[in-house]
Amino acid sequence: MSSRDTIAAISTPLGEGGIGILRLSGGESIKIADKIVILPKGKKLLKADTHQISLGHAVNPKTKEVLDEVLITVMRAPKTYTKEDIVEINCHGGIIALQETLRAAVEAGARLAQPGEFTKRAFLNGRIDLAQAEAVIDIVCSKTKEGLDVAMKQLEGGLSKKISEIRQGVTAVLVQLEASIDFSDEDLELLPREEIQLRIQSLNKEIETLIASSETGKIYRDGVDVVIAGRPNVGKSSLMNALLREARAIVTPVPGTTRDIVEEIINLGGVPFKLRDTAGIRPSKDEVEKIGVELSHKAIDEADVILAIFDGSESLLAEDLEILNKTNNRRTIIVINKIDLPQKINREKIDKGSKVKQLDVSATEEVGLEDLEKAMLDMVLLGRVDRGTGVIVANVRHRKALEKAKKNTSEALQGISEGVPEEFISAVLRDVLDDLGEISGETVKENILEKIFSQFCVGK
Repeated sequence: MSSRDTIAAISTPLGEGGIGILRLSGGESIKIADKIVILPKGKKLLKADTHQISLGHAVNPKTKEVLDEVLITVMRAPKTYTKEDIVEINCHGGIIALQETLRAAVEAGARLAQPGEFTKRAFLNGRIDLAQAEAVIDIVCSKTKEGLDVAMKQLEGGLSKKISEIRQGVTAVLVQLEASIDFSDEDLELLPREEIQLRIQSLNKEIETLIASSETGKIYRDGVDVVIAGRPNVGKSSLMNALLREARAIVTPVPGTTRDIVEEIINLGGVPFKLRDTAGIRPSKDEVEKIGVELSHKAIDEADVILAIFDGSESLLAEDLEILNKTNNRRTIIVINKIDLPQKINREKIDKGSKVKQLDVSATEEVGLEDLEKAMLDMVLLGRVDRGTGVIVANVRHRKALEKAKKNTSEALQGISEGVPEEFISAVLRDVLDDLGEISGETVKENILEKIFSQFCVGK
């Protein structure tokens, strides 16, 4: 692997800051860095100790013009992120200093890294498997501490270990099946079909458990899309501001103030909830407002959770009944707002029109918000797998691979029940190994690898 190009990239966000890091990886990393960094007293970077930080100056390799005062770290293979020689140059955190030092590295022989290429090399060189590599981007994109915990467990190999255990179980059954095929005429002591069936059932159950965890994993990884829906002036924007504990959405007494969708994320119990304040739903001749209402309907159709909000101080209107009907069979919480005012709303009509949970709040007085937040959290997590009790699958690609594996183990069980030949069961179980191998990377196709690592930022 050391014969590949040496790559270079800026690994910190561009902008003004304390430091900015330029990273090189590959067999020529130290040699290239030696051309663009001058150490005090004529010291040579080629002789620097591994994992030691040195003070020096980044220079233009041709003119020797000083570009920046830097700290440089040499990390020699194989005890590095990529298992190749790595050099990290800590520049001052300005755009120009970093870009000029990167330009110098390229002029000295490095190639600009592609998105995710450092982590891809870590995978290809065997330091991590594919599931662990994917955990890296989940860590970078984590929206809550709990989401970070799920990603860290995956990076530490929790999912990989479980997948490996299941694959070993499948292999053990395959050994027995193929022995019975190859040595059917010999007097060998092999597992009876009933025992093989029990083992496959156990493996099938383990796969099912992982699949069941994926809904929880997706919630912590991607968050929950919550749409606040209602007719104009019922307090949608006020409710959003109250949940955010800040004035994010514009609030006025004029109906139809919100024309577009306003989005913000809140953290409830470690779950990221993306709140979307929508335009009030009502008939309108105003072209801009009509577009906003269309967007509101589309947002409701796409939402994971709907907060259907009604004004408790007014009688129900036709628009309210339309919203009740639209959200009745969805994951909805009915919010009766403005309970600090005299109540006129017909609750019997709401009870008849919907069977979902109802809560009373006053967005302006911040009454009932804790109950609403608890109801939102319970709606998405109640009865699901506890993230602290075992491995959680948070990646859609992993879930699809597990679903294929479950389909094949179920097919093998059906074949055993129907008395099909061992050759058929063996072939199906080999497909299970391939399905599970897609998660860890043993059997993944190159185009899938390219797609996965293209999601990474350059420098990671």
